[in-house]
Amino acid sequence: MYLDMLLSRRVLTNHRNTYSSMYYGMFSATRQLRGLSSEGLAHKLRELYDVEAAQEVNHLTPVDWLELHTQNRWPLHLILARLTDYVDQQSDEPSSYLKYVNDVAGQRYEVEHIWADKPDQHLDEFGDPNAFRDRRNRFGGLLLLPKSFNASFGDLPYEKKLPHYLSQNLLARSLHPQCYDHNPRFVDFKNRSGLPFRAHEQFRAEDIEIRQGLYRAIAERIWNPDLLLHEVGA
Repeated sequence: MYLDMLLSRRVLTNHRNTYSSMYYGMFSATRQLRGLSSEGLAHKLRELYDVEAAQEVNHLTPVDWLELHTQNRWPLHLILARLTDYVDQQSDEPSSYLKYVNDVAGQRYEVEHIWADKPDQHLDEFGDPNAFRDRRNRFGGLLLLPKSFNASFGDLPYEKKLPHYLSQNLLARSLHPQCYDHNPRFVDFKNRSGLPFRAHEQFRAEDIEIRQGLYRAIAERIWNPDLLLHEVGA
């Protein structure tokens, strides 16, 4: 659990999980964990997590600016798979994590942009194509969808693409108002968790920021370091 939290947080804070960047910290941590009881181990791992997080910027705050680029596509794929699967399971749907990260029965999932790569569709907000693409690549503007979906609908404007999200996973479906009318278990999860899910009948620059906040909140639930202590009843 600790390694899952550590590695996921580093992706969310735009750090690379390479041998050179992890070796010293892991060696030092291992020396401090020898001979501890299960409760002592949980407390020490919680302490180590805080020390590591303090060396970065405000825990998960950088996820507010996290964006897709060539070096983090697969790590973000894995993060999106965890977020998507978490929403599924918390809404009493079966886990689909293995499907999201593997090519199952010829259906391969990919990180897809909610906005088509068409700056001319957003001239009212972006006069500069580079500024448009920077915002388009933000974490909150991404979904995990079958490759076939993007081939069929990826170039459509958001308003025309939106109805097709209803046939996809709950994280994608949550963009559509009908998701909140016909999914009582999802709505119960939304209300119980307090997570800021909301429908987006349009998807403008502000909506990407709102969606980014949702992803951040889900991540903080999945990788809450206090869960290390809960494992031993502390």
